[in-house]
Amino acid sequence: MNAVDDQVVENRKPYGRQIALGVIALAAILIVLLVYATRGGSGKPKDEELNMPRDYVYTRFVASNGMEMHVLRTRPSNVTLQEIDNNVSISPYYGVNGGFFYQQALLSIAVVNDKPVNEVAGTYGDGSTNVKYARGTLVWDGATDRLTVQIAGATKELAVTDRLRYWAQGGISMSLDRDDLWLERIAAENAPYPFEDRLRSAAVYDADGNLYLIVGTTKGTLADFREAIVEQIGEGRLENGIFLDGDGSSQLRSREIKLSGDGRPVVQMLALIR
Repeated sequence: MNAVDDQVVENRKPYGRQIALGVIALAAILIVLLVYATRGGSGKPKDEELNMPRDYVYTRFVASNGMEMHVLRTRPSNVTLQEIDNNVSISPYYGVNGGFFYQQALLSIAVVNDKPVNEVAGTYGDGSTNVKYARGTLVWDGATDRLTVQIAGATKELAVTDRLRYWAQGGISMSLDRDDLWLERIAAENAPYPFEDRLRSAAVYDADGNLYLIVGTTKGTLADFREAIVEQIGEGRLENGIFLDGDGSSQLRSREIKLSGDGRPVVQMLALIR
């Protein structure tokens, strides 16, 4: 290598170092910007709840029989049924677990505007039927903004004003309007483990059309849970409701609290919209 070549090499060394330093500086800037963005642009950790629904009221109750319940009160128009195949507490929605299921199949009606929420319509476990038993099904008629509990085995049996404007969630009749018949009704609907101490969940409504989504964190019988609901919720104006799936499936997510049951995934939930 001659003198001229040596000079060229020497001239290139500083230039190469400058490029390397520039790349390092750019990478450092990008890392800072990324951290800043994940913290919401304020230097504080990003609040993952900021864009979640707010049109609800959360309340915790403890009944005189010791049953502790967590409640989301909202309007039925602010609820939809959502397939999640996940634990409610870590799903991307606020709300509570839905009806019964086995593996990936829904055993309870779960339809929105006549469409089952799980997989393909017409297949087993899609949410179009209360499998094996006609059971209490909570129905919101969007045209009249009215909730009812209807005993049905299949979606086609539900009475609604507009089949393109409603949702229906299957469960077990709570029979809040018939204290004398509720035990007979849960027997006819084959309620799972009614007399054992289990975690429980429910959806009930009052005379003003408010919907209460309820998850218990104290184990008890269906009678214990029903008694606690009547005592603590709706100020004596409850009209009716259904028991939802219970035990480890009793799950809730809201801004105030997250309840994961026993950690299991559920197929479907009642989710808040706004």
